[in-house]
Formats: sequence, C-alpha cells, structure tokens
Amino acid sequence: MDSSERTSPRPGRLLADVLAEETLVLDGGLSNQLQDQGCDLSDALWSARLLADAPDQVEAAHTAYVRAGAQVLITASYQATFEGFGRRGTGRERAAELMAGSVALARRAGAAAGREVWVAASVGPYGAMLADGSEYRGRYGLGVRELERFHRPRAETLAAAGPDVLALETVPDIDEAEAMLEAVRGLGTPVWLSYTVAGGRTRAGQPLTEAFSLAAGEDQVIAVGVNCCDPADAGEAVATAAEVTGKPVVVYPNSGEQWDAAGRGWTGRGTFTPERVRDWHRAGARLVGGCCRVGPRDIARLAAAPESP
Repeated sequence: MDSSERTSPRPGRLLADVLAEETLVLDGGLSNQLQDQGCDLSDALWSARLLADAPDQVEAAHTAYVRAGAQVLITASYQATFEGFGRRGTGRERAAELMAGSVALARRAGAAAGREVWVAASVGPYGAMLADGSEYRGRYGLGVRELERFHRPRAETLAAAGPDVLALETVPDIDEAEAMLEAVRGLGTPVWLSYTVAGGRTRAGQPLTEAFSLAAGEDQVIAVGVNCCDPADAGEAVATAAEVTGKPVVVYPNSGEQWDAAGRGWTGRGTFTPERVRDWHRAGARLVGGCCRVGPRDIARLAAAPESP
C-alpha cells in the first residue's frame, strides 16, 4: 500500500486552542536526522526525494523525534514542488500523491506515540525549489502575484491532505510572505509564518517589525516567528514578533554551527541550549524546536529540561 493511503487520526484538540494554554516542543532538523540514518540528500529535491524513494526512512526520522519528545512534526515537503518533481520526470498526479504522503508519514509517526502529536505541513520558499541557496537571500526578481501562483497549487495539495497547520517557513522577505499568505487564503487550514533572519532583519534586509506586521490581522495565522537562523538572532526576533502581532510565537533556529562551503562540512560549536529556549519562552514563544543540525538528542534535552516549555 502506498504511504499516502495509510492514514492515522488527528489529535483531539486544535493546535490553536492548545497554544492559547501551553507551549509545545517542535521537532528538529529532518535532513540531519535522515543523513544520520544513512540517506543521501545530494539530489536537488533534498529530503523530498525520499518521499518517492524511501518513505520508510522519512517515517523513521519523524519517529526519532517523537521518541525524543517532539509534540509537533514538520513534514518532508519543504522542497517538494510540482516544478521540482517535474524536472525529475514525476507527473503532477504522482507529485500530488507524494506531497500528501508527507503528511500521512508524519501523522503515522505521531499516532504511534500514544499521545497528542500535531503535524505541520512544510511550505518552503520559492528559493528552496531552485536549490541554490537563494532562500537565504530572497528578492528573486518575481512579483508577489507570480510567487502566489507558484505557491498556491502545492498549498492546496498539502491542505487537502489534512495537516493540523501549514508551516510557511524559512521565508526570506516580505514580498514572499505576502504571496504565501495570499496563496493559503480560503484553504480552511491554519498557518504559521516563519521568517529566516540575520542581524535583526529578514534575510533580504527588511525590518522585522514590518515583516511581522503582515500577520497581525490575519486570523488564519495562529503563530508567527523565525526559523533556520542563528540562535543568537532568535531572542530579539521572538520578542518583536510577540509585540507586533500579539500572537503565539514559533521559533526553531539552527544549531549555531557554521557551514564551510569550501570544506563541505560544519564548523564551530553548537549554541542551541535549553537555557536559550527558556528565554524565548519568556519572550512569547509557544512553539519551540530546532532546524538544521538540531537533532533528537537536542530535542530530548529540551523536552526533559526541568523548566522546559
């Protein structure tokens, strides 16, 4: 049976309702866990390739985070697009099945936990499809309407698969955030909006007050925040997001290590710590976890910390 055909029940409570009362632990980086499992992610589709070639590995990665204590799982659809699958020779119908399958895989891993686990369907930025690092720059030379037309089909596909929330994540600039919010309008699925930031601004250099204000009056947006950034940049961003929007804040930065492109490896020391997460919580964070290079051990330490969210 195809992985997308085997479904599991949703949690009994809506994610937005839970965030009004408590803080939840997100998972960590899916790609680093898949690599630790021996998966090759050198393809332009990155982890999305495994939705077709090794779905059991994707489910195993989700399961590792569930066992670590994660309460929200983010699907392997960050780099899954009709255009990207098309370049690989995958037709639109099959591509839609694979995207829906990403939700089913996370849902099954969560259902096996014996407790409530919510599923966030990842909607990555346009630059993720290009697979050239441009999601960390933004400003692709496309207008808001062009970006909206790009995002809408897969947002519709992922929403129809029944996640608890759509994660509009690693968004590098305000234009793309506006396009993504338009693309999900009317789909009936709540969303969170999460920018990638550096030095107190979006990756495109825009003020965070302006960036977060896009979500302030959007009822569909149940959380707003940052991801795939240095932990040192997260604290101020969390406080700004909470102040500007009055919404729960989502925060899941990278480990703090630096990528050495010449040496093809990570350098430096990880700075993702439960102590920092507690500071984010005090500033308004209600969905906390990690992105690149944050693994199950880090999430387990976060979930088990005496003062953890």
